[in-house]
Amino acid sequence: MTDHRDAVLRLWGRQLYERQGTPPAWAEAVLGAAGRPPAAVAAAMSGRLDALADDPSGDARLLFRTVAKLAANLCADGLYDADVGTRIGPLALRLGESEPPLAGPLGDALGPPPDGPASLVTVHAAELRGARATRLRAIDALLEWAQLGHPQALTALSEVAADHRTQDVTVWTKALNRIDLFGDESLEPGLLRALADTGHGGVRWSALACAALGFHRAVPLVTALLEHPDPMVREGACEALGLLGDRAAVPALAALLDDEIHWVRSSAARALGELGGDQALAALWLVMTERRNPKAGHLASAVAAFGPPVVDDLIALTADPDPDLRALVARALGATADDRALPVLERLVAHDRAGTSLGGLVATAAKQGLRTAHRIRARRAAPGRSSEEEAV
Repeated sequence: MTDHRDAVLRLWGRQLYERQGTPPAWAEAVLGAAGRPPAAVAAAMSGRLDALADDPSGDARLLFRTVAKLAANLCADGLYDADVGTRIGPLALRLGESEPPLAGPLGDALGPPPDGPASLVTVHAAELRGARATRLRAIDALLEWAQLGHPQALTALSEVAADHRTQDVTVWTKALNRIDLFGDESLEPGLLRALADTGHGGVRWSALACAALGFHRAVPLVTALLEHPDPMVREGACEALGLLGDRAAVPALAALLDDEIHWVRSSAARALGELGGDQALAALWLVMTERRNPKAGHLASAVAAFGPPVVDDLIALTADPDPDLRALVARALGATADDRALPVLERLVAHDRAGTSLGGLVATAAKQGLRTAHRIRARRAAPGRSSEEEAV
């Protein structure tokens, strides 16, 4: 997309047919402007690919062959082949460059090309009102232009995000997935309206978009989504609440630590770790020590997010008689990467050979915890690391 001229020419070729009343007449006019014998033009328009086989100009031969292929398709089934049509405009321009006397007639036959990226984006924006396949291509193209900072693309995407009721769900979610490119406070009313429409297929993305833009008025609506029947929506609501940072959501998130879906439980735990605070820690600690679910690795990283204040309490749990809990605690200690955790993990590696209910060993979990700790510490020691990077 960085080569604007090529992109414009590709668009031009694709759009030329739509600008003509009858495609055969347009194609015939292009060939007529190429300065070749009328018999060759007639042969190409009948679909003969060898209509200009003896011409010394490779550009002319390719142009005639391309138009002949287009004409053959139109005669056979009446369908315009956009992939073929896309090539006609650039080929005619190339012929005009190699034979300057033809540049004027060919230009008249083709009509002026779009005037750069602005025209390209205008067409893509208009295509959002076309058939579904066209809309999906258009939204992808607009997102590419938005990454280049094109203001018209940013405006078109903002219009898509402003009202979910007028958009295909897939187009809507594609736009919201890149809300960082174009989102601002003007979208808050529309996104809150979409968030309240809990039956809409894109409500998960509405929650995440509100979170990405820091719309704190969305917290009650997002919290309500924690009870949504779709686990993907519940998972997305957990993620959004973690990003929004409002601890009022802690009790509702804590309830999802017992969700029937593992990845929803994991997302709830991660959000609680991001929110922090005594209430969130107490909820995570209770679920961890009650050992409600043997597959509870998500609790280890969530508890570790509370940092040094939890290390001593975690160390104390390494003496618990339950090997499942000791294995989980070993992973949590590793994720803290705290100095106090290292000798404890080394001791568990050397001496705790107890098996867990999942078929592993506490020593193996401790070894994994040590690896995690050393990896985190190595990242922290690397020059130029930000505090945010260290936390990853």
